[in-house]
Amino acid sequence: MTYKFSDKVSGLQASAIREILKFTADPEVISFAAGNPAPEAFPTEDIARISADIFQKDPVLALQYSISEGYTPLRELLKKQLEQEHCFDPQKDDLIITSGAQQANELSCKVLCNEGDTLICESPSFIGSLNAFRSYNVSLKGIEMEKGGMKTDVLEDVLKSSSGQKLIYVIPNFQNPTGDTMSAEKRKAVYELACKYDAVILEDNPYGKLRFAGEEVESIKSLDTQGRVLYSGTFSKILAPGLRVGYIAGPREIIQKIIVCKQVSDVHTNIWAQLLCYRFMTECDMEKHYAGLREIYRKKCSLMLDNMDKYFSAKVTYTKPEGGLFIWATLPDGSDMMDFCTKAVRDYKIAVVPGTAFMINESEKTNSFRLNFSTPTDEQIVRGVKILGDMTKEILD
Repeated sequence: MTYKFSDKVSGLQASAIREILKFTADPEVISFAAGNPAPEAFPTEDIARISADIFQKDPVLALQYSISEGYTPLRELLKKQLEQEHCFDPQKDDLIITSGAQQANELSCKVLCNEGDTLICESPSFIGSLNAFRSYNVSLKGIEMEKGGMKTDVLEDVLKSSSGQKLIYVIPNFQNPTGDTMSAEKRKAVYELACKYDAVILEDNPYGKLRFAGEEVESIKSLDTQGRVLYSGTFSKILAPGLRVGYIAGPREIIQKIIVCKQVSDVHTNIWAQLLCYRFMTECDMEKHYAGLREIYRKKCSLMLDNMDKYFSAKVTYTKPEGGLFIWATLPDGSDMMDFCTKAVRDYKIAVVPGTAFMINESEKTNSFRLNFSTPTDEQIVRGVKILGDMTKEILD
């Protein structure tokens, strides 16, 4: 039988990097290609204790259907926390629990964009969100990045030339894949341009609690006086990604539409996981927990950067993130990045993610690749970076 597929998915293609990532199934491969939190960061004992108590005292609540908006005590707790961070206006905003921030971002696109509408994002950007946006046949426009965020003059040119609805998607803190943080000046400029050209901003902040260096930068949401910023977050990086609990806050009218779409998507997010998140936040010392996470990632990032400084060719440049999970390395002009990444995993058993995976179009030229420091062990970081560094010197020096 010949199958016909909808326009929404007919344009989606398997990524060209899949052939490279297939090699990561080999147990001998050291993978810097993941995007997972450090396993040692999971508070397994607290999760086990709280979960057992939930099923002992109120199993029906954890197992029965619930409301699409999310577990009310968790929602109220998050609203208060976001209000303290100037990311929630109780007079104008609302909040819904989602199945990870990925769903929050996808439903925002579904609610706000028609086919052909302009969705602007950083280039490079998070592949998961890019694929979600592509499924709605929006016109994706990538804005080249520089240190401190996207080039705002290019952003203005795109906004000026775009018609219809305009949605700007950004990851201001420790961006995936670059690890870069958008400066306060850039955040203000992006918001002012959104106001000038009547655009909505989707501010994705999955890594915000993982700052281990530098100074905090106020969110774009905190600047919002016109009700044009949505703010998404997740428990994946601060508790555990397997829980699939995220949230999105923003203007009440938009959130109400997202609730309707959530109802027809998956009814509600896993209620046991929501109960677990609420109990963890109210029963555990969150500041101590966050401090522990930051120390784990500070050490891992420093270990990777120190060894890159020691072993990499001086012709390779790379970001030095102040938080998050990723480092973005760039080969010199004229290099064949895809060949480099393929050779690294095939011949040297070191996996990194080619930068093309994060571009608006995988055919776009880039000399960069992404390394993850959170998932590998310390021993794997030291050994893997040395092997990769020797390879850079062999090819480039």
